[in-house]
Amino acid sequence: MTIIGVDFGTTNSVVTLLQPDGSVSTMRHAFGSAELDVIRSVLCFWNDGDHRHHVLRHAAGPAAIEAYLDDPLESRLMMSLKSYLAQRSFTETRVFGRTFTLEALIGLFLREVLPKPRSAVLVAGRPVKFAGDSADDAFGEQRLRSAYAAAGWSSVDTALEPEAAGYRFARGLSAPATVLIGDFGGGTSDFSVLRFEPGSNRPVQPLGHAGIGIAGDTFDYRIVDNVVSPRLGKGTTYRPGGTDLPVPPEYYSSFARWHRLSLMRAPKTMRDIEAVARTALYPDRLRALLKLIRDELGYELYRTVSGVKAEMSRADSAVLRFSHADFAIEETIARRDFEHWIAPDIARIAATVDSALGEAGLAEDAIDRVFLTGGTSLVPAVRGLFTSRFGAARVTGGGEFVSVAEGLALIGRDRTQGTKVSSRNTAKITR
Repeated sequence: MTIIGVDFGTTNSVVTLLQPDGSVSTMRHAFGSAELDVIRSVLCFWNDGDHRHHVLRHAAGPAAIEAYLDDPLESRLMMSLKSYLAQRSFTETRVFGRTFTLEALIGLFLREVLPKPRSAVLVAGRPVKFAGDSADDAFGEQRLRSAYAAAGWSSVDTALEPEAAGYRFARGLSAPATVLIGDFGGGTSDFSVLRFEPGSNRPVQPLGHAGIGIAGDTFDYRIVDNVVSPRLGKGTTYRPGGTDLPVPPEYYSSFARWHRLSLMRAPKTMRDIEAVARTALYPDRLRALLKLIRDELGYELYRTVSGVKAEMSRADSAVLRFSHADFAIEETIARRDFEHWIAPDIARIAATVDSALGEAGLAEDAIDRVFLTGGTSLVPAVRGLFTSRFGAARVTGGGEFVSVAEGLALIGRDRTQGTKVSSRNTAKITR
């Protein structure tokens, strides 16, 4: 039987297949002359045909990015769809006159990246805690399952993403160990404490879980909020009726979060910003903000910011360069400043690790190994959190973008065999 593991992520997605010899391979997607195993979790819509007969088209992954960059003004790029799954306030959106539910949008993306539905076991990853301040986790999983159904997969099993990462890591263990798994995605950071006992009839025993809606996208937000937004009017004033008032800060809280940026193109929001610009102390900054929103420059901006963040994982500083029309920015960002901006987020991540250990009933010295995965685990401040608490010798990482999907396929194998995971253990994994 074919077993498929799917790590549908906020930023990237990976699909794996269990091979007959027990190995796991990533599903590769042809794009031009390249073959990709990590796909950006984005959709792009545009109208095809003449002015009388519009045909709505869409593309996913790198093809979506290419279509968007080809004509950003006449297309709509949709990013970070996973971030909305547990938000009851997001029910549907209109795209060029057509209404789509969130489940339908994610279903379109999944249909593009998954094999055709057939007789197979599909194990989908889910975060311990979905993204969002008021996230309803049960609701998030329900909508995730509905999205797979919209893609043609009516029968889907789920597993927690950090446990899936742990399955991959466990293949290299030769002796029993208690392991803390940290899975850092684009929208969430999830932690599981697992007991691995290789060769036993219960090789993986979940002991504790915790998650938080803070990860790579939050760190990108800090860079935009501290470096870009002030040049677009954040922290300045305007004078309606002759009284100085602060430019509404909500403009920048939305602008600095890339999955909300497209929502700012709503006519009312654009009119509000235009009205504020007319009496603003720095009207050119507000008009630059309007142009970036109107011209759909969100993807370009966040790709630049993400690159700067990655560079600061390797160097003490990085230069943020971005320009469009009359707006240009070139600023050197020191890693120490970046770490100051994200310090409250690191503290909340640390508290979430404490929650996972507390649920497991274990102290730090009871953890034999720490395994970190996901791109954000490469941020020095994140890794430093774990090396300072557990010691560098106990902390390792790897498979930053594929470990979860590989582990999901292995979980599917063990559940299908019915001998490696007890019913009690499975219930805890699939919560």
